[in-house]
Amino acid sequence: MKKRDGIIWFTGVVVLVLVVVLFRDKIHFDWATFWQQLRHASVGHILAGIALIYATYWLRAVRWSVFVAPTKQVSAGTLLGSQFIGFTAVALFGRLADLTRPYLVAKRISLPLSSQVAVYTIERMFDLGAAAIIFSSALAFTPKDLPHHELFVRTGLLSLAATAAIAIFAVVVRVSGGAVAGFARMTLGGLSKPLAESIATKILGFRDGLNALSSLRDFGVVLLISLAMWGMIGGAYMQTAHAFVDTPELAGLTYSRTMLLMAASIGGSLLQLPIIGWFTQIAVTAAAMHTLYGAPIEVATACGAVLLVVTFICIIPAGLIYARIEHVNLKQVTEESEAAAEETLGLHS
Repeated sequence: MKKRDGIIWFTGVVVLVLVVVLFRDKIHFDWATFWQQLRHASVGHILAGIALIYATYWLRAVRWSVFVAPTKQVSAGTLLGSQFIGFTAVALFGRLADLTRPYLVAKRISLPLSSQVAVYTIERMFDLGAAAIIFSSALAFTPKDLPHHELFVRTGLLSLAATAAIAIFAVVVRVSGGAVAGFARMTLGGLSKPLAESIATKILGFRDGLNALSSLRDFGVVLLISLAMWGMIGGAYMQTAHAFVDTPELAGLTYSRTMLLMAASIGGSLLQLPIIGWFTQIAVTAAAMHTLYGAPIEVATACGAVLLVVTFICIIPAGLIYARIEHVNLKQVTEESEAAAEETLGLHS
């Protein structure tokens, strides 16, 4: 693990240095304007965005409690600390810490780690589906006279297609998960047996997660929670943009137009590296705001920095407090969760 971490860190640093070297003479950045925009940002809008994000962590705990309900009745409050600590680990150590949440929940409620990784897998699929529904629905109402209208509509259609694909895949896996996993082993085994086994295991985990939803009512509850959560996340993005009251391009941003910014931000966080990933994510969101909305690059960068705090970093204080209360060492539990998942499930994330 340490060797892989070193490779990832080295690659990230090299990419960051190359970007700086290649573009240092092509982008003229006024740092005075950047700091001025940060000073003039509306604290009320920023706090509203943070409140929405914290509410989504509560909804995640509620949703997880619904997933485990057929096996064990657990309150959302019992799972909230694991959500805070898990997302804090991701913020500090990158996507390598993704399995911290299922690991902590498994220890917290005394259930097998495999069952909670299955919950994590189905949670991610519901996230993708709900986000795609929110994207496609919001983008469908984008006024035709706005710039880049065709791009918004095309993105909405792609999101809708992704939603349909996820739904079809979920139905097939629920009905014939074993056969799908076997097909993945057979077709990918020639390329890489570890990769084939890992994908097959994740498919079976997704099937087990779907089987945890024992009724249509549970499915509906989880779907509504997921939609509400991603609607709030979109609201947090909009509130953050509205915080820059001196910039009309951001202060008047509509909910539907926020969707492409949200998509760009999520895309920039998929390969989140420890700390370095913060700067790459700011760069991605700043580029999106500058290109799509015409916001000055200094304002777009300031908004990207605040957006990172609101949607990603703001959880760190709560996570550190919960980690101290529950006597959890973040670095240690991150390493333990990855090692336990690899040993138990053969995962190679």
